[in-house]
Amino acid sequence: MSTKLNDVETIDSNDDDDGSTVLITHENNSTSTPSAKSDGGHQTHAIRRRTDSAPAAMTTDGKVIRKKKKGSRGKTTRSEDDTNALIKYGSLVLLVAQMVGLVLLMRYSRTVESADGEMYLASTAVFVMEAMKFVICNAVILYQADGSVVALGEQLYFHVFQTPFEVVKLFVPSLLYTVQNNLLYLALTNLDAATYQVCYQLKILTTALFSAVMLNRKFSAKKWFALVMLTVGVALAQKSGSGDSHTNRHGAEAEEQNRFVGLVAVLCAACTSGFSGVYFEKILKGSSVTLWIRNIQMGLPSVLIALTGIYVKDSATIAAKGMMVGFTPLVWTVIFIQAAGGLIVAVVVKYADSVLKVFAASFSIVASCIVSVFLFDFRPNLSFCFGTVLVCLSIVLYSRPDKIRRKRRILPVNRSG
Repeated sequence: MSTKLNDVETIDSNDDDDGSTVLITHENNSTSTPSAKSDGGHQTHAIRRRTDSAPAAMTTDGKVIRKKKKGSRGKTTRSEDDTNALIKYGSLVLLVAQMVGLVLLMRYSRTVESADGEMYLASTAVFVMEAMKFVICNAVILYQADGSVVALGEQLYFHVFQTPFEVVKLFVPSLLYTVQNNLLYLALTNLDAATYQVCYQLKILTTALFSAVMLNRKFSAKKWFALVMLTVGVALAQKSGSGDSHTNRHGAEAEEQNRFVGLVAVLCAACTSGFSGVYFEKILKGSSVTLWIRNIQMGLPSVLIALTGIYVKDSATIAAKGMMVGFTPLVWTVIFIQAAGGLIVAVVVKYADSVLKVFAASFSIVASCIVSVFLFDFRPNLSFCFGTVLVCLSIVLYSRPDKIRRKRRILPVNRSG
């Protein structure tokens, strides 16, 4: 059955750029097909189709003119994509700056004495950093609670005081992270920044080994090859004997002794980093507690452990010269960058993908070597350069996802006799 239409036609469309429903209304008294519903002499057909056009206009002679109009949802989507891209790459730049800047500034702060000729205490710096990190985590929780101090207090009371067992479980990584931070200061006191950056990548190897043991995680042959390449690269870098002008200031014998102490400190820091990271991941699995609450639960014992370490290690110096001896604006900058590093990493984990994070790690190694040449008179030899290349390639290879092999389905063949 056919449908008669007159010359007056209006078309209404929503502003969805992906696919819209176009409503065609015909004003007449014609008969219609049974599939069309009429109401008050208006015939309406709902047609689902792909369109980028906006609501149409009609001229006096009955012709329909379509006007292109950008949808509001398209504008919002593009705006959100631009904002996310800005945050992603901005946080990536901050992560690289934090990786490179922290190591270089920490190395510089451990080689330059203050105006009064005193070197600051590493144990005091670790304590101030842990306390600052604890304050930053509380500030993030307060921001998430829309500035409500009452809500912050309720969360702290529930997750800290009413769940003491959770805080006790985090005592192990808290202790290891505090020891690790002290080892990093010891390593950068005796090693140049470039060698430290390359050797500290052994934390990838220790993390993989502890993951295989504690989490029963399986690794492909490609990843094991990347870990072997990483180990060879680190061995070449530390065997090269490359150093900066500050490393050679006390003669050859002291240089070897200091270099050995620095390498042992880096190796121990890599082990504590791998174990504490895997242990922390094991605790977080299946838990509904947010990462910031976990950091607060871990930060409380970390502050107490760091405070204890001050008086165990440097009680005599503190009694004679004070707790903040040797603190300069440079030292405060190092502490703040180290404390804020957790915030930057959290943003990168949320917005950036694994490829960009691997790029940041590799680029930070190369950048540290280049800056050390100009800032510390670092002179790398061929062995160090080759080892650095192997370390960067191993990081990229290890981070590449494994290909999933799909089994081909073989359909049975029917043979007719």
